Amino acid sequence: MNAKSAISKEIFAPHDERMLGAVQVKRRTKKKIPFLATGGQGEYLTYICLSVTNKKPAQASITKVKQFEGSASFVRRTQWMLEQLRQVNGIDPNRDSPEFDLLFENAFDQWVASTASEKCTFFQVLHHTCQRYLTDKKPEFINCQSKIMGGNSILHSAADSVTSAVQKASQALNERGERLGRAEEKTEELKNSAQQFAETAHKVRFWQGKA
Repeated sequence: MNAKSAISKEIFAPHDERMLGAVQVKRRTKKKIPFLATGGQGEYLTYICLSVTNKKPAQASITKVKQFEGSASFVRRTQWMLEQLRQVNGIDPNRDSPEFDLLFENAFDQWVASTASEKCTFFQVLHHTCQRYLTDKKPEFINCQSKIMGGNSILHSAADSVTSAVQKASQALNERGERLGRAEEKTEELKNSAQQFAETAHKVRFWQGKA
């Protein structure tokens, strides 16, 4: 099981939440913590996770999750409701960059994702989630590449592909139905013509016999 699957199972599932996406990050300006809660000293991995509750009305949130060195488990740290997110800064709209900033009502973090691709995927999911679950006060997305904001996101592309396939299948069935309908009409016409011809031939033979 990879780290993100483990986080979903260990951190969110017990609270009846679904993890929608996650990105592994490091601070751009490293913040050192000299002592952990256990009194020891060590390194840790940090993940920014996006989740939503299964109960209605659904509530989306962003959670900071850490995994300390030498431990196989994950620890839930700071959590913000999605409504508290004010700004998402992609830093550079002209190139794939792993850097980004998140501005909340009461916090501001500067991050570097493990890869630019992972950041891009997380941004796509985050933008889609904001559009779906926030009716007002949507966060501002600045300095982001167009593929994050537009119809080229993985979510929209998947939906478009499914919709397109359904439309094509429906069109094919309609065209097939029209062809079958025309064939049935033609068959009926031929049947009627054959019946009329047979009746005419029968009448001709009848009058010939009388003659």
